[in-house]
Amino acid sequence: MEENYGHLEIRLNELLKKKGLSKNKLSYKAEMNWKQIDNFCKNNITRLDVYVLCKLCTVLECKIEDLLVFYPPEKSNK
Repeated sequence: MEENYGHLEIRLNELLKKKGLSKNKLSYKAEMNWKQIDNFCKNNITRLDVYVLCKLCTVLECKIEDLLVFYPPEKSNK
């Protein structure tokens, strides 16, 4: 049985809308591959790259907590 440690949600899609940026514009400004940006927008990421997170926060002028949200595991009554 796999332990549940909660999960992270990447809020890149919401941030792009808030900042009025397209995925193309962000991929150019952050010097990232469009597919990589798309995967972040769809929460299709299994491993986070610290360098990439720094790039996104810098380009979007946001804090890490604007980009990532941690949802703790559900407490089960065992």
